[in-house]
Amino acid sequence: MPLFFSRLIALPWLTIGCVLLLSLVGALALFSASQGSWSPWAERHIMRAAFGVLLMVVILMVPIRYIFQSSYLIYIGALIVLLAIQAIGFGQGATRWIAIGPLNFQPSEPAKLAVVLALARYFSARTPEQMNSFLVYIPAFVIVAVPMALVLVQPDLGTSLMIAMGGLIVIFCAGIPFRYVGIMVLAVIAALPILWANLYEYQKQRIMTFFNPEDDLLGAGFQITQSKIALGSGGIFGKGFLMGSQSQLNYLPEKQTDFVFTMIGEEFGLIGNLAILFVYFLIFYSILRLSWRVQNRFGRLVCAGISGMLFLYVFVNIAMVTGLVPVVGVPLPLISYGGTAMLTVFIALGLVNAIALSSDVEDEDLSLSSRR
Repeated sequence: MPLFFSRLIALPWLTIGCVLLLSLVGALALFSASQGSWSPWAERHIMRAAFGVLLMVVILMVPIRYIFQSSYLIYIGALIVLLAIQAIGFGQGATRWIAIGPLNFQPSEPAKLAVVLALARYFSARTPEQMNSFLVYIPAFVIVAVPMALVLVQPDLGTSLMIAMGGLIVIFCAGIPFRYVGIMVLAVIAALPILWANLYEYQKQRIMTFFNPEDDLLGAGFQITQSKIALGSGGIFGKGFLMGSQSQLNYLPEKQTDFVFTMIGEEFGLIGNLAILFVYFLIFYSILRLSWRVQNRFGRLVCAGISGMLFLYVFVNIAMVTGLVPVVGVPLPLISYGGTAMLTVFIALGLVNAIALSSDVEDEDLSLSSRR
């Protein structure tokens, strides 16, 4: 019994509480998005959140050595599913989903997590001397590039860039020298003309709309223009729950998914938006604080990667709906409507909890377990 209570105390309860709070906020936001009805979005969101909590509890009971040993297998499994989507996937204008009975599954979401686990496993075995050699980073870049390319051909530029940035966060936290970071930045800048030439026409249109949405207010610029109107009309304290004119009159597109933050801003104003950002900050802080006290490098890198992945979700979504980056279709974690993205976040948090319960496991213990 004392062991049971000590394991309970070791859990990051701040993170768990914030996750449950955001899931509740998401349910209320989707209730508002459907104009005061639990159907069709809010009730499904609650069911998915309940299943996600159950999934998180199951994963947190898995010893970290099993997660460590399975990292490469999870990565390979993610690649197989991304390959399979080319044959059996479906989507409007892109091939992004796989149907599993009555459910639709988006493989690119868990692929982000698979990349984090594979990179953490790879770098956990590297010595400080090896980290100074550029050759050590070639396999790491391959680990990132393969799923990124498979997602890019769907085509899904936004998610492929999220996979790349999430992987680069782990590589950076692993200790890549700054001289290599400078080389990569210069390489990306030099490759921009080639990347632009290979974009689809609608992707180029999104970027051009970002620079000047007023050029096509009723077409490509409609979403971001309506988003800005809704955010601005919310003011400091908002118009009140179920009182947002842009969202309730359906002027705000995709208010249940990509633009849910805008709808909340219209109804609860700047105060409501800042409160949500503060809750997200507490999650990032809690996970990073855990990474500082974990005794093994694998756990530290997984925590850093998951925190970075969640930060990218939040940053890109909010920057997108406020016009700071082009519209790329990134959901707001735990609030936006979407099953695969939500369950991926719960799986990631389950891994964080599992690492918290095994925070005293050292690198030598993981290395020995992998050789058995």
